[in-house]
Amino acid sequence: MKSKNISPILVSLTVFSLVLAACGGSSDNSSSNNKKESKPLFSFPQIFKRTPHNPSPGFSGNGADDSSSNNFLSELPSYEGSQEEPAGELQLNDWTLPKLSGAPESTSPADAKQPSFLHPSPTSTPRDMFFDDYGVNPSIDTDDDHLSTFALDVDTGSFTLARNYLRDGNLPPQDAVRTEEFINYFSQGYPFPSERETFGIYIDGGPTPFTETDKYHMLRVGIQGYDVPRSERKDLSLTFVIDVSGSMAEGNRLELVKESLNMLVDQLHSDDEVSIVAYSSNAWTILKPTSGSRKDKILDAIFGLYPRETTNAEAGLKLGYKHASFMFRSNAVNRVILLSDGVANVGHTGPGSIWESISRYAKEDITLTTVGVGMGNYNDVLLEQLADNGQGHYTYIDTLEEAERLFVRDLVSTLQVIALDTKIQVDFNPDVVARYRLVGFENRDIADEDFLNDDIDAAEIGAGHSATALYEIKLHPGARGQIATVFLRWEDPDSGAIRETSEQFFTDELSKSFESTDKHFQMDVLIAEFAEILRESYWARESSFADVLDYAEHTAKILEGREYMELLTMIEQAARLDRFH
Repeated sequence: MKSKNISPILVSLTVFSLVLAACGGSSDNSSSNNKKESKPLFSFPQIFKRTPHNPSPGFSGNGADDSSSNNFLSELPSYEGSQEEPAGELQLNDWTLPKLSGAPESTSPADAKQPSFLHPSPTSTPRDMFFDDYGVNPSIDTDDDHLSTFALDVDTGSFTLARNYLRDGNLPPQDAVRTEEFINYFSQGYPFPSERETFGIYIDGGPTPFTETDKYHMLRVGIQGYDVPRSERKDLSLTFVIDVSGSMAEGNRLELVKESLNMLVDQLHSDDEVSIVAYSSNAWTILKPTSGSRKDKILDAIFGLYPRETTNAEAGLKLGYKHASFMFRSNAVNRVILLSDGVANVGHTGPGSIWESISRYAKEDITLTTVGVGMGNYNDVLLEQLADNGQGHYTYIDTLEEAERLFVRDLVSTLQVIALDTKIQVDFNPDVVARYRLVGFENRDIADEDFLNDDIDAAEIGAGHSATALYEIKLHPGARGQIATVFLRWEDPDSGAIRETSEQFFTDELSKSFESTDKHFQMDVLIAEFAEILRESYWARESSFADVLDYAEHTAKILEGREYMELLTMIEQAARLDRFH
C-alpha cells in the first residue's frame, strides 16, 4: 500500500475532530493511552424498505424526531389512516413498525416576515470556515511505483466556494482549494459514449508553459459517461433535509435554499415523489411524501420555513433517511438532498460514526447529495465527506445561476447514477516515463492492490458527467512507445455487475506544442495552475496569476461560454488581491 499523503490526512482528521468539539459539537477524543468507545451518530440495526412500494401515501403524523433516542423501532413512520392505504407494510425482520410521534408545527408564525432573496452582501474575511489540508501529491519515480490509483471525483464545491471568496474581495484559504474540483466545474467537450459502453476514456497531452523543461509534459485523462435525455430519466424519490438553524439566517442562506429548491421542484413529474424534513435543535417532518404533480403544496412547505435555533444535523439526517427508506423504489432515483452550511453544534457529529451510517444506506441504493450555502460559520469538510460516503457528490451554491445549473440544466447528471464505486488506475510504462505527478485528488487515493477490491468505496458518476485528471510526466530522453494504460472499473447500479474498460496512450500521440493541443486541454492546464497558485502549491512556486491570465484570455475567447469569461474575472481579481496579500 502506498504511503502518499498519509500523515496529512491523519493529522487533518484529528484537527477536524478538535474543531468540531470547539464549535460545540460532540466528538469522542481518544489516544493510545486513553481509549473511549465512540458513540455512533446513528444506530440502524438494519436497512429497511417498504415492500411492495405504493407511491404517494400520506403520513398519519408529522414525524417528530427525538435526537436523544436510538430506539428506531419506536420511531419509524407508519401510514395508518392515510387516504390511500399502502399495499404493503414497513417491515424489519417481518415486524410491523409503529408510527412516529407528533412533531412541531411546520407553519411560520403569522407575523414572521419572509425576506426576498438577495445575494449575500460583501463582507470582511469570513470567520469560522472549516477546511482540511490533504497535502499536495509528490512526484513519483516509476521504478518505485508505476501505478496510480484513485477514486474519481465529480464534486465542484471547491470551485464555487472559491468564486464566492473572490467575489467578496478575499483570496480563498489554501485548504479550501481542491484542484480537481476546479477542473471538473468546466465542460470538457468529450464525445458521449453509448449506453452500452457506459464510459469513454479520452487521453491527450503535450508540453505546457508551466513545466520545468522540455522533458516534461502534461497528460490529460478524461472520463465521459453516457448521457440520458431528460425525457428518459428515472422517476425521482427525493427527501430534502433542510437546515433551518439560526446560522441559516446569515446572508439570506435559507432564502437561497428556498429559491434553489423552487427550480428543482419545477422540474418534477407526476411520478416523482418528495418528502421534506427540517432540522434545528431537533428534526421534524415538513411534508409527507407528495407527488411531483402537487408543486404548489411542495413549494408552500418550502417557503414556510424560517431560521430557528441551534443545529442538530444528526437528527435531520436520521429522520431524512427514515423517509428515504420508506419511500424507496427499486426502479427510481432514491436520494437524500442535504442543504446546509454544514455547521453541527448539537448531537453527535464525530466523522467516523456519521460516515459509516451513511455508507450503509448508500450500499442499499439510497444516495446523498450535499449542497452547501453561506460564507462564515461554514463547514466544507463535513459536507464533502458526507457526500463521499453517501455515494453522492458535494456542490456549493453561491448564486441563483449556480442553482439553475445544478437543478435545471444538469438535473439528470445531478440525480441519476450510471456507475457506482468508480475507480481509475493508470499504469505508467517505466521504460518511457521516468516520473509522474497526479495534480489534485489528494483525498481520493486508493491503494494499488485495492483497484480490484470491489468492497472499496469509490465514486458515484451521474448520467452525462465527466471527470478529468491531469498528470505531469517526465519522459526518459529519446524514449518512444507506450506511455500508459488507463483502466476504469465500476459497478452497474441496476444489475450490480462489475465492469471494466481500458485505453492506451503512446508518445506519438503527444502534441508538439501547447498551442497545438486541444483548447479544452489548454484551459484545464490553466485552471489547474490557477488552483495550484491559490493553494500555494510547491509545484506552482514559479508561476503567477498574471502568467495564467496571459494564456487564459486567448483560450477563453476561442472556447467562448459565460463560465470562461467568469474564470478570467476570478483570475484578475486574484491577481489584484495577491498584490496586497
